[in-house]
Amino acid sequence: MHPISFESMQLKPELLEMIRAKGFVQPTPIQLQTIPLALDGHDIMGQARTGTGKTASYGIPILNCLVPGGGMQALVICPTRELSVQVRNEIAFLGSALGIQVVALYGGQSIEVQFQALIKQPEIVIATPGRFLDHLRRGSVCLEDVRFVVLDEADEMLDMGFLPDVETILSACPIPRQTFLFSATLPEEIRELGLRFMQDPQEVLIDVDEPTVPIVEQRCYRVHPERKIQALCCLLEAEQPRVSLVFCRTKRGADELAHRLEQRGFKAEALHGDMSQRERDQVMNRFRRGKLRVLVATDLASRGLDIDMVSHVINFDIPDDPDIYVHRIGRTGRAGRGGVAITLVEPNQIKQLRVIERRIARRIKICELPGQNRGWSRHEEELFKQIMKAARQASNHYLSMARSMLDREDAVFILAGALRLLEEGSAVPEKDLLSNPPEEPLEDTMVNVEIPVGKVHGIKADELVQWLFDHTLLREDQIGEIEIDQHSTFIEVPLEFVDEIYQVCDQPEFMRPTAKKKAPAF
Repeated sequence: MHPISFESMQLKPELLEMIRAKGFVQPTPIQLQTIPLALDGHDIMGQARTGTGKTASYGIPILNCLVPGGGMQALVICPTRELSVQVRNEIAFLGSALGIQVVALYGGQSIEVQFQALIKQPEIVIATPGRFLDHLRRGSVCLEDVRFVVLDEADEMLDMGFLPDVETILSACPIPRQTFLFSATLPEEIRELGLRFMQDPQEVLIDVDEPTVPIVEQRCYRVHPERKIQALCCLLEAEQPRVSLVFCRTKRGADELAHRLEQRGFKAEALHGDMSQRERDQVMNRFRRGKLRVLVATDLASRGLDIDMVSHVINFDIPDDPDIYVHRIGRTGRAGRGGVAITLVEPNQIKQLRVIERRIARRIKICELPGQNRGWSRHEEELFKQIMKAARQASNHYLSMARSMLDREDAVFILAGALRLLEEGSAVPEKDLLSNPPEEPLEDTMVNVEIPVGKVHGIKADELVQWLFDHTLLREDQIGEIEIDQHSTFIEVPLEFVDEIYQVCDQPEFMRPTAKKKAPAF
């Protein structure tokens, strides 16, 4: 049996020509299910993640059915300006040989410019909810000929508080019509919306049980908060990504990180909601043209971004919601290309990592930073502690001096000189900061950790292993012998995890465990 192709879907020749020009060879799973249903006149409720080809899955059947010159016949509602522009660009390309006009309406753009575009009576309007309602109240759009309504990323519109506006728009649209609703998730509010405004919708569920892109390589790196920027720079230098998308939790964090990366020679800029539409458009244009190699974005600002060439997604801040993680890493590994998703994990964020792993039903590989397999020498650790302690106690006088020096010379050069002076005047023996290894490889040294709970407390080995697995970055293959006595338990772990176990065991129900060093096995 031959697979279903675009040619077998009885599409207009001009539309098929543009589908080929777009580079589409075979329909994606969502296109395979959605296009025939849409061409048969069904309403559709689709659940699919970003990057599955859903824009074409509704754009193709709509374009195939529209009458050129027939006025506004299709309305697509999107949660963000960026998604509106991207949907407009893709559908306009596919419809260019059909004589179909497509316009995007969104806040931040001159409404006069939009009036002029609407006077030309485009067949398809792509809009954000607020701006479309504005035009509807002004009478600059007419809905009487609308035959298709699409809600794209409906769950995002719910999260952003747009549901009342969406309901107002749907109530104003004529019946009969075809309505298509697409969402990465289908919470109860979205299902209720669909049942109220759709006629017997057909459900299309894609990748619901497989939330991640299989060809995306996922890794994480354990990093202390004060070293995260250094770790990110190390990764960018080692990975040499074509284009990378770095996620921060806050707008201020995105600005600061982009600035720090730029100071270190990386072509980086921030993208967040406090920027004007013009600023955001300029950043995205530079990003798409390859003028930027690193885009530092917040989750809200990245909604609807559809950039095929992203090779690396980096979670500088690990997300609290595992679905946000899935959404983020879906920005890479597009169109059959491989991709890399990297997450920086602070010591107190292990639980968040475990929640994400349970959500995606797979383990995320824990790696060492490039060039860091030797670890920091004890000398380096001592120097770093001294510097950080002094920095926390620094007066405004020293801070002012530091800023003045940074205005005159490169930060790395200044720090190298400061380290030299510190070593010459300190009790720390001078050693090679770049190549001095620890006296004993941490990974070869095992430790017996005594935890003051035992048989009388009902402790079981598998429960203890699971507890450590949930609260630390220990892997199962790193846990050695477990001996449970009446009142205490001894568990063998690598020396490098002792401090971490100290922290997680330092709770009211636990005493601080004691560690007894065991000689490495040869």
